[in-house]
Amino acid sequence: MHISARVDFAVRTLLELAAADGVVKAEAIAAAAQIPPKVLESVLAELRRAELVLSRRGPDGGYRLGRPATEISVADVIRAVESPLASVRGQRPEDVRYPGAAEPLQRVWIALRVNIRAVLENVSIADIAADQLPGFVGELIADPGAWARREPRASATP
Repeated sequence: MHISARVDFAVRTLLELAAADGVVKAEAIAAAAQIPPKVLESVLAELRRAELVLSRRGPDGGYRLGRPATEISVADVIRAVESPLASVRGQRPEDVRYPGAAEPLQRVWIALRVNIRAVLENVSIADIAADQLPGFVGELIADPGAWARREPRASATP
């Protein structure tokens, strides 16, 4: 999975808003997060469309989170500015059938998608802002094989 600059900028934008006590001007976000103002404008528009941020016009205007930071996952951010979290040839892995020796590959793609989603959907903007990541993140860093030994959680969204 490739994490684009746009996704990185979007997460950093939401972290700045989560750390603030109210409305924040775009210029302040750009400076604090070191995001080019034109790029930030575009990212904020996408986050607004996804209702992850709200904006207010006028001299006291700016941006704030559209819902509590605890309710915004990294997966939500990726979906807002990019696309689905993981796809195989533009299709759901369970819809792809491989012939012959490649038949087990379908299960690999499904496992990959499930595990990417499990991580990204279970880390919130609040977790990152408070530097209190879920325990499994530390486990993954300390022992990358630990994740492979866990039972993946089912998710209702693609």
